[in-house]
Amino acid sequence: MNHELHTDKAVEPLPTILITGASKGVGAACAHGFAKAYPAGVRLVLVARGLAALQALESDLVQYPNAQVLTLTADIADLQACQTLVDQTLAKFGQINVLINNAGLHHRGAFAERTPEQIAAMIDLNLKSPLYLSSLVLPHMPSPAEGCCNAIVMVGSLAGRAPLQGAATYSSTKSGLRAFTYALHDELKESSINVAVVSPGPIDTSFIMDELDEVEDIVYSQPMSTPEQVANAVIRLSQSQDAEIAMPWFSGKLATLGYLSPRFRQAIRGLLYKIGRKNKEKYRQRRS
Repeated sequence: MNHELHTDKAVEPLPTILITGASKGVGAACAHGFAKAYPAGVRLVLVARGLAALQALESDLVQYPNAQVLTLTADIADLQACQTLVDQTLAKFGQINVLINNAGLHHRGAFAERTPEQIAAMIDLNLKSPLYLSSLVLPHMPSPAEGCCNAIVMVGSLAGRAPLQGAATYSSTKSGLRAFTYALHDELKESSINVAVVSPGPIDTSFIMDELDEVEDIVYSQPMSTPEQVANAVIRLSQSQDAEIAMPWFSGKLATLGYLSPRFRQAIRGLLYKIGRKNKEKYRQRRS
């Protein structure tokens, strides 16, 4: 009697990546970047408030034949909405390997000119929702899928590394997000889950380029990153044990120095505003 030997190994499920604020900018770049990073297959859960932009992105992602896409509309400032989208993701894919907390909000201008409702909205979306989602996702992160580590990656800002006038609430929320990242990174360092933050300077997206007149001049004093460059940093952190990437490199060092030495920050502020005004005019001409 012949006995067949079955040597097939169990097939690991494809990694599942949940991205908030996914419909454009860094979020959309992350969707493309993860699809490229896992050519053998990946499950992308794309979350945003606008359905039309999500559907357009989903159509664009058909160029990656092994990428499975689930689009979900949600206002993640709401705890119940966070719970619902996690439940929907688990019902569809059964697990979550990587959470990208990318969604953000910035009502610009002097703090005294912002309404309590605007301040609350920034705190809810920039800080509370990443904490909500991280708490909800953590229990459902399995042993790492082959070729994919489990990770939670925040999209922060250099404004979270040094105080930024004209962005007091935004800077505070990004600083809090960075502190949360480092604390949770240490809590989970013995596990298979990496927690990290990307802290970019200005990014060439509609987030600042459509609001040139409202954005503080000093923001444009630093080199501009592309959404793809930020997305690449997000993907690197999702596959490593590093806690942070600040970018561009020199801007990150400058922000750290400004935080450690308030006198230095005040001394160079005038120069940075001058550079920023000059660069802003170049961007304004480019837009026109």
